[in-house]
Amino acid sequence: MDAVANDFLKEAVYQNSLFSRKGLSERLFSLWFNGFVYNQIWEDPRVDRAALQLQADSRILTISSAGCNLLNYLVDSPAAVNAVDLNPYHVYFTRLKLAAIKHLPTYEDFFSFFGRADAAVNLENYHKYIQKHLDPKTREFWEGGSWLRQLLKQQRIHYFTKNVYRYARFGYFLRFINIISKRAGCQPEKLLQAKSLSEQKQAYEQHVAPFFNHWFVRLVSKRSFAVFSLGIPPQQHDALKAASSGDMSRLYNDRMQHLCCDFPIQDNYFAWQGLTSRYDVENRQAIPDYLKPEHYEMIKANLDRVSLQNISLFDYLQQLPDNSLDRFIFLDAQDWMTDDTLTRLWQEVARVGCAGTRVIFRTAGSESPIETALPAALRQQFVYEKAQSEELYQQDRSAIYGGFHLYVMPSK
Repeated sequence: MDAVANDFLKEAVYQNSLFSRKGLSERLFSLWFNGFVYNQIWEDPRVDRAALQLQADSRILTISSAGCNLLNYLVDSPAAVNAVDLNPYHVYFTRLKLAAIKHLPTYEDFFSFFGRADAAVNLENYHKYIQKHLDPKTREFWEGGSWLRQLLKQQRIHYFTKNVYRYARFGYFLRFINIISKRAGCQPEKLLQAKSLSEQKQAYEQHVAPFFNHWFVRLVSKRSFAVFSLGIPPQQHDALKAASSGDMSRLYNDRMQHLCCDFPIQDNYFAWQGLTSRYDVENRQAIPDYLKPEHYEMIKANLDRVSLQNISLFDYLQQLPDNSLDRFIFLDAQDWMTDDTLTRLWQEVARVGCAGTRVIFRTAGSESPIETALPAALRQQFVYEKAQSEELYQQDRSAIYGGFHLYVMPSK
């Protein structure tokens, strides 16, 4: 991560003294997050699109993360999708996705690259069709690296010949979970064979739930570092602890059960990734919308509506004129922020937004921080659609968050 991006990260994460327990944990998280974290975004685009009500003139600002959802939003042909991320490695991953869908010859080539993500032909197609269209920094990330990486490891682009979803911080975390799962006598992949929700629940109790009773899981689940690879900073872990009433393994079990049992497994690609680090490449039902053949041409035609920058949300917003955006997607980034930072951010949203602006985000706990963080005059500019937020939360197939929140700015 370059110096500017690292400063963005420190500003977002560092909230306590280095010499405090929380301060040390924040710095450890910053070191861990200073890398390639997400290989897939973990917010359900089906819920996002229902909340956003995208129109032909919608102008979006979103955090890029792994780039999945900004491509999913193109299905609705909004006027613009502006994506930012303070982690440059996520920007490099997203740039690769954009170049791949634009320059690979066919849908099947694209699906091989990001759906299967494990075929030798992907490397050939990278060098033949994609490589020359990437900027130098993105190419350096996928083809270069430190002298130690070049000495001991393959170029990162080889991830796409070995299942890219097993790599990045998140992929390594899931591999570790799988090792512990096997030692606990679990067989989570059995759940993918279920034909109904009742069969899913039976398979979960037999093949997944025992994992959360394992002594090692119960011990480690209390520690904030255990979820660093999920991109969860200490502040967000504190919110999880508060929601768990002190029993973190039970909370993780509850959310995993929601993921695995409350939605048809045939359709839930989040569950497939969580259980096996792959998509349903045979039936192609449990895959993101951007990988579905019926959306391929539409997304490809709308690629010129996407802009992508390695910059913080606040710094990006400060550059924009008044009334220039009307859709905001903050993922779970606000769990990282102090009340002062939240106030600064929403002041910019109020300035840059216009009548009809819709803002969505997720939280580790169930409560929206906006209700207590903002000054009264600023808070009154937004309507919290609480009932709809709770309804959409129940529909979110990723199931890893405690809350989904929708705010609307009806007038200025």
